[in-house]
Amino acid sequence: MPKPPATRPRPAALPALSPTALLAVTGGQLVAAPRTAPEPGGRAAPKSGRLAALEPGGRAAPESGARAASEDVRRRAGRREERRAVRRTVRRTPTNPYLRLLATPGARAFTAGNLIARLPMGMLGVSAIIMIAGSRGSYALAGAVTATGLAATAVVAPFTARLVDRFGQARIAVPATALAVLGSLALVLCVHYDAPAWTLFAAYAATATTPNTGGMSRARWAHLHRGDQAALHTANSFEQAADELCFMLGPVVAATLCGALFPEAGTLVGAFLLMTGVLVFAAQRTTEPPPTPRNRTAVSPLRAPGMPALLAVFLATGAVFGALEVVSIAHAGGAILALQAAGSCAAGLLYGSLRPARNVHRRLLLCLTAMTALMSLPLLAASSTASLPVLALCLLLAGAATAPTMVTGMTLVQRATPPGQLNEGMTLSVTALLGGVAAGAAGGGWLVEHTGTVSGYAAPMGAAALALTVAAAAGTLRSRPE
Repeated sequence: MPKPPATRPRPAALPALSPTALLAVTGGQLVAAPRTAPEPGGRAAPKSGRLAALEPGGRAAPESGARAASEDVRRRAGRREERRAVRRTVRRTPTNPYLRLLATPGARAFTAGNLIARLPMGMLGVSAIIMIAGSRGSYALAGAVTATGLAATAVVAPFTARLVDRFGQARIAVPATALAVLGSLALVLCVHYDAPAWTLFAAYAATATTPNTGGMSRARWAHLHRGDQAALHTANSFEQAADELCFMLGPVVAATLCGALFPEAGTLVGAFLLMTGVLVFAAQRTTEPPPTPRNRTAVSPLRAPGMPALLAVFLATGAVFGALEVVSIAHAGGAILALQAAGSCAAGLLYGSLRPARNVHRRLLLCLTAMTALMSLPLLAASSTASLPVLALCLLLAGAATAPTMVTGMTLVQRATPPGQLNEGMTLSVTALLGGVAAGAAGGGWLVEHTGTVSGYAAPMGAAALALTVAAAAGTLRSRPE
C-alpha cells in the first residue's frame, strides 16, 4: 500500500558537481555552477567567482563578472595601500615648520654648505682690521681699506648676481669665490711682507667678487617652494636667523683666532671656510634653480614697481644697524652687541613659525613701527642709568624687531623681482643694506665724537623712524597683488 504524499521523504539536495562531471552529464553544453551551499528551498545561491562557459571544443570563455570582481578586489587593495601610505606620511611629517623645511630633499646639504660659506662674512672684515692695525699701527688705514672693500662690493655684487641668474649658481659662484679668496691671500702676503699701502687697497678690493651666498640660498628656497607662501615665509625667517647667527659668531671667532694664534689666522681660516662652503653649496645641483638667459626685453630689477622704495627702506634699516654697532662699541664695548644679535636671531625663528601675513605691506609697517619704538629703549637706558645689565636687556629687546622687519622686507623683494632675477634682486637689497650700514656707522661715529655716546643712541632710533616714513609714504611698495 503506497504511503501518503505527506509522509514521503523529501529528496536530498544534489551535491555540487564539478565542471567535469556536469560536462559528462549534459554533453558539453552546461555552464558550471559554483560550489555553494543550497539556499532554503533547495536552490543553490550563486556566488561570484571565476565562471566560464564550456564550449564543445573544450575552451573556456571568461565571463565579464569575473573580470569585474577581480578588478574590484584590486581597487580595494589599492585603496588600502594608499591609506597605509597616507598614515605613514602623516606619522613621518614633522610638526615643526623648520623641520618640515629641512625635510625638503637636498635642503640640508645646501644649507650646511651655505652656513659654512656665510660664517666668514662676519670674520673677514674684523680679521682685516686686526691684521692691518696690528702690523701698521693705524686703525685709520685699516678702516679705509675695509671701507674700500665695502664700496667695491656694492658696485660688483649686483653684476655677480646677474651672472649667477644668467648662467647658474655653480658656474659663477665657484670662480667668483676663488677670485675673492685669492684677494684675501694677497692681502695677507702684502701685510706680512710690508708691501706699500696701495697694495692693501687693491688686494682687499678683489674680495668684492664674493657671491651673495644668502641670496643664492633664498633663491633655492623660492625655487623649491614656489607658490607655497607659508614655506617661503619660514625659509626667509630661517635665512635671516642664520645671518644674525653668523654675524654674531663671526667677529668672536675672528678675534679669538687672531689673538690666540697670529694676526693673519682669522683671514686665512675665513678664506678656507668661504671656499669650502661654496664648493659644498655648488655641488648640490638637484636643488639649484635653472639659469635664466637674459633677453633683450629684460630690465634690471631696479626698474620693477616698488623696488626703489624697498631699497630705500633697506638703506635706512642698514643705517640702524651701523649706528647701533658703532655707538654700542664706544659706550660699552663690542661684546654687548652679541645680545642684540641674539635677540634678533630668536625673534626671527619665532616669527618664522607664525602664519604668513596676508597683507605683507601692512606687516612691514607694523614691524618698522615696533623697531622704531624698541630702538628708543637703549637711548632711555643710556640716559637714565649707567647700569650695563639694563642696557644689555634693552639691546636684547631692541633686536627683537630687526629680524621680522628684514624677513618681511625680503618677502616683498621676492614678490617685486621677476622670477628669473631673484639673485640680482636680493643682492641689490643686501647692497642697499650694506650702504646703510656704512652711512649709519659714519653718522653714529660723528655723534659719538661731538655729542657723546648717550646722544649717539638717537641715531639708530632716527634711522628706524626714517625707514618707517619711507615705507608709509611709498604707495608702490605692493608691486603685485597679494
